[in-house]
Amino acid sequence: MLNLKVEENERGVVLHCNGALVRGEETNLLCTAVGHYGQTVVLDLTHVNTIDAGGIGALIALQTAGVYLTLVNPTKAVREVLRVTGMDSVFEIRNFPAPTAPVASHANAALACCSE
Repeated sequence: MLNLKVEENERGVVLHCNGALVRGEETNLLCTAVGHYGQTVVLDLTHVNTIDAGGIGALIALQTAGVYLTLVNPTKAVREVLRVTGMDSVFEIRNFPAPTAPVASHANAALACCSE
């Protein structure tokens, strides 16, 4: 299961991800959340324990659709999958605290966009 905490700031949206970025409902939720919030998105992967081909496919589909993605703080396991698949050269990957702004976070906002 993938839980998202959405934080908007002046540069775009930060999605703080927690769980598994895998094929199925989780990738659909991620795609819906990113699509709902616009074109510049930072994915904070600090608490993502696994990613599979479906998760990578969702990220590629978003980037292909014109969403500018930055992956921040992927875990060792996620970074290894990205390296082995060659996706580490496709995505901008940074290792530092996800950018935040003093703006109220919208916990579970991703769930609301799926029910519209």
